[in-house]
Amino acid sequence: MNKKLKEVELPVYKVSYELLLYSFKLMKNLTREYKYTIGEKLKNEIMDLLMNVYRANKIKNNSIKIEKVENALENIEVIRLLFRLLHDLHEINMKEHIKVNVDIENVRRQLIGWENVLKK
Repeated sequence: MNKKLKEVELPVYKVSYELLLYSFKLMKNLTREYKYTIGEKLKNEIMDLLMNVYRANKIKNNSIKIEKVENALENIEVIRLLFRLLHDLHEINMKEHIKVNVDIENVRRQLIGWENVLKK
């Protein structure tokens, strides 16, 4: 693997990237009504999450780094809401909803831990 890619492969980045891949696969099965509304918003929010994680990892300024982590935490809550909405609209089943929520919680915990370390 490329050295530059390895630098980005933080555990929080990896799980976030897996969420993005899952959302692209999920889009294939969404009804047309939700594919271009909730599905697009979900993909964009996960991409924003990935960009915030990437930038937080690369930025040297601690206050900006904290801001990027806080933005990523906001992204993860919106992502959680969108997946819940897809479940409530019967676009994803309970098993898929549980699996994605485990990943979302994993990302959230890592981000909170990172934020706590940065604020010390």
